[in-house]
Amino acid sequence: MIQATQLRKGMVVKLDEIPHIVLGITHITPGNKRGMIICSLRNLKTGLSKEKRFRSGDRIEEADIEEIEMEYLYSTDGEFNFMNSESYEQIALGQEIIADAVKFLKPNIHVKVEFYEDKPFGIVLPKYVSLKVTETQAYMKDATAQARSKPARLEGGHICQVPPFVAVGDIVKIKTDTGEYVERV
Repeated sequence: MIQATQLRKGMVVKLDEIPHIVLGITHITPGNKRGMIICSLRNLKTGLSKEKRFRSGDRIEEADIEEIEMEYLYSTDGEFNFMNSESYEQIALGQEIIADAVKFLKPNIHVKVEFYEDKPFGIVLPKYVSLKVTETQAYMKDATAQARSKPARLEGGHICQVPPFVAVGDIVKIKTDTGEYVERV
């Protein structure tokens, strides 16, 4: 059991013995009243989303989830195929499970697939990924001092701000939780 103040995005908790994944959290302290946490939750069995309010002292049961390391292989017809690194068993996950992580996936990347009662419900990306720049503006040597960054499209379709010296074809390191540029590799 954890306190409501310890809830974080991506955690899996049980409400009325049904597993829910935390999609978002807002902490509110209205005036002289007690603080509360408003959670956006998705039911893992039905797929329906809802909002729930908790007082800061409420205790919530965490669900037992299993994380299995898998390697991303390829995608076909909106399904993403992964292989278990130990047993070589392959599974296909749909777009609804992958969600926004699709823009950071590239063949041979290792991720952790999350399972609840032997059913996959999400993936955990590595902290950093290296992606190739496919589109950006050309570097102008005589640019003004205000030109500190420019937008760049990466191989998975992700768009982020990069320094002016980054060119098409460069490989850049991206932080997966925020989508921000870290360095040129």
